[in-house]
Amino acid sequence: MQFQSIHHVAIIVSDIHAARDFYVNKLGFPIIRENYRADRDDWKLDLRVNDQTELEIFVEPNPPRRVSRPEACGLRHLAFRVDSVEETVQELEQQGITCEPVRLDTYTHKKMTFFFDPDGLPLEIHE
Repeated sequence: MQFQSIHHVAIIVSDIHAARDFYVNKLGFPIIRENYRADRDDWKLDLRVNDQTELEIFVEPNPPRRVSRPEACGLRHLAFRVDSVEETVQELEQQGITCEPVRLDTYTHKKMTFFFDPDGLPLEIHE
């Protein structure tokens, strides 16, 4: 068995408008498709990260809140590789997105930091 790449990461959000504004308008991910699923009474928004990877945004009415501390099993955070953490932080802050202070990853010794989506999902940028 040989896995080639990650095809998509699925994220559950609570508000389609806040999610679209954050992921599309502020972070700049292009929309591949957006569908209302009447049988589930929810929305599914597929976004392009790059030629191989997509974000699937599922909008669920009243999803359980994310456990943060102590952290639960499962997805801890989603990390994006960038050329420059400092430049990306400046771009995020211009969009009104607050980032934690930039620091060096203990193991890779590369710059990295975190910010959060409207539902509190930690997102990392890493050089």
